[in-house]
Amino acid sequence: MGRATKEVKRRRRRRGLFIFEVIVLLILIVVLFVYAKLNGAIGRITGHEINEENVGTNEGIDHEIIKGYTNIALVGIDTRTEGDGLRNSDTMIIASINNDTKEVKLVSVYRDTYVNVGNDKYDRANAAYAKGGAEQFLTMLNKNLDMNIMDYVTVNFQSMVAAIDILGGMNLYLTASEIVHLNNYCVEVSKVTGEGYDKLPEADGYYDVNGVQAVAYARIRYGGGEDFRRAARQRLVISKMVEKAKKASIGELNRLLNEVFQPEMISSSLTQAEVFKMGTSMLSYEIKDDGQVGFPFDHLYGQRIENAIGIDAVLPVTLETNVRKLHEFLYPELTYEPSDTVKEYSNYIINKSGYGEESIPSESETGAIPPPAE
Repeated sequence: MGRATKEVKRRRRRRGLFIFEVIVLLILIVVLFVYAKLNGAIGRITGHEINEENVGTNEGIDHEIIKGYTNIALVGIDTRTEGDGLRNSDTMIIASINNDTKEVKLVSVYRDTYVNVGNDKYDRANAAYAKGGAEQFLTMLNKNLDMNIMDYVTVNFQSMVAAIDILGGMNLYLTASEIVHLNNYCVEVSKVTGEGYDKLPEADGYYDVNGVQAVAYARIRYGGGEDFRRAARQRLVISKMVEKAKKASIGELNRLLNEVFQPEMISSSLTQAEVFKMGTSMLSYEIKDDGQVGFPFDHLYGQRIENAIGIDAVLPVTLETNVRKLHEFLYPELTYEPSDTVKEYSNYIINKSGYGEESIPSESETGAIPPPAE
């Protein structure tokens, strides 16, 4: 194996460490910002105003649909490597907040989803941010998914291990197979963060884990389910962090603020006033288990997709039907029909890949975590 190949694999492993941090930071914004006024932590966010004229949306979208909802796009990138250029977005999340019920829904857009990333160029969705920053990233979401998102939060490396440790760790059910991979990942996580851990015995059961072990668990992509199950593990870790944060003391929350909100580590289009307004309702926000999904719902992936479109990707089958399902999930009380633009993109993908409505799978990989053994 050549040195270049080894370096590529090392970079891929490093990126895996940060894939889920942006979701946690959204939750911390909701849960912690009401306290930020105590020490001025809000002022640490680097603000970047979006020129809405540069962000595309589809014609014919009924904007009344999203009245009453706050939609924010979240992107996670790893900027620890050398150079100042834009990078692929390893994490892409749509956070939709019902302003009346305070229910939060999270939609993970799989980073390898095959879509129009801009200028009629079809590629993996995570390429949009690298090609044109936040504005092209938002345009990619809006044009392919019939959204009208103008706000975003971008996050790079954060002290996730420290944050979890401050909250007192968490209790996870782990299989023996997962523990094998967890122990392996702990080596790198510990090296990167400088924090310690205890090696776990390779036996099924419930374990109290610290920050290094929790982050290692969230990185596992082996043993079935691939990246889809890794996303499910990430959501489980996030849910447990949220519950811990809701019960944390003001002192613990202030420690979290000092760990997370460091200069140049968060950029957002949201103003301080907007973020603080969100924070004042933090205790009433709720993320339910059935309020977290991955997009596209119906998809194909693997070698046959690579052969069909020339790259390894997650293929929406079809984009039109998946966008319809997305809007039904986000706005169940409303009737929705995809725009002509989405239908155009969907037809292109069908013609390019050869997979149309007749190819919609009866079941797609979701990465659902099996229940604990009895």
